[in-house]
Amino acid sequence: MRRHRSSLGALLHHVHVSGPLSRAALAERMGVNRSTILGLTAELAAAGLVREEPPSGTTGAGRPSFVVLPESRRFWVLAFDVAVDRLTAARVGLGGPVLDRRDVARSRAGADLDTVVRELATMGRELVAAAPADSVAAGVGAAYCGMIRPGDGMVRYGPEMGWVDQAFGAELERALGLGLPVAVGNEAHLGALAEYARGAGAGSPDLIYLHGDVGVGGGILVGGKLLGGESGYGAEVGHMLVNPVGGRPCLCGSAGCLEAETGEHAILAAAGRPEQSGREAVRAVIRDAEAGHLAEAAAMAGIGDWLGIGVANLINLFNPGVVIFGGVLREVYAVAAPEVAARIAQHAMPVSRERAKLRLSGLADDATLLGAADRGFAALLADPLQHDFSS
Repeated sequence: MRRHRSSLGALLHHVHVSGPLSRAALAERMGVNRSTILGLTAELAAAGLVREEPPSGTTGAGRPSFVVLPESRRFWVLAFDVAVDRLTAARVGLGGPVLDRRDVARSRAGADLDTVVRELATMGRELVAAAPADSVAAGVGAAYCGMIRPGDGMVRYGPEMGWVDQAFGAELERALGLGLPVAVGNEAHLGALAEYARGAGAGSPDLIYLHGDVGVGGGILVGGKLLGGESGYGAEVGHMLVNPVGGRPCLCGSAGCLEAETGEHAILAAAGRPEQSGREAVRAVIRDAEAGHLAEAAAMAGIGDWLGIGVANLINLFNPGVVIFGGVLREVYAVAAPEVAARIAQHAMPVSRERAKLRLSGLADDATLLGAADRGFAALLADPLQHDFSS
């Protein structure tokens, strides 16, 4: 029985991640015969989780292999993304489409657990109320810009906002009142998993995802598995030391961290705009650099140098197949790619860097949100028939 439920979960996972797949493709991916796929699909369809359709545009003799699709409109999760200066809530359907969403600004007001939970719960309840009456909430997932204790969603440390041991997951679950646990993960960890599932890292089980918000976060996959470390706080690449002599002070208490040298504060200071803040201020610097303004171009070249040193260190340590730049780092890398590449050529070992590809996030600003959604879907995908959805 356990093996059978695992097979059901595997099939549902394939259509959740890859979208419509033929029975033949599913049989090949899962290493089983078509009659087995037919039986598994029938069970999932009876539960309302998938449906089958003939392939579009089919011509010629013979019976076509039906296509299996996830029931995205009927099964969904609430997904939340908590960044330093914004909050996002979305209803994400099985298969990954964002069905509905809300976004609000977040003020940089210190340890604001109550405010964040209240805002997210309000948006979450609005999304639930707007969902079709016959649809099913399958879970809740949240991404947070800090170090998350596995299991209970406790934010152990969020340096930019001063969060220390804040019971974020439990408080959000209570405020939502849906009777569903809130699965919380570090934003960059979840972004890495999302990019591997359906983004720029698809097919690359050894990858590094770098996420830029105000600071820099990282997610590292080795053999398709997230590198979490002893307590789940691994891959804090933003606090990797890159400039030990005269480095900029970092909120973690050190100086010269990758985050301190390439994050929002470093970019705005290098461009002579230290009094400014926010994503749009950073984007203004990048636009000016792209337009050829000398001061901004020089500032971004310097940022690219430090980013390249950090990436070179990561390539030497982990020999990734792909390094993905997400969040604001998508735009930083786009303008500073020559400096990043030069530092990698100078500092990364040739045998480690020769196959490493540098890519922009395929999911753009939704990488962490979709990672949170997949965290919310995890229980359903592990055991699709845990509940009777047929009524």
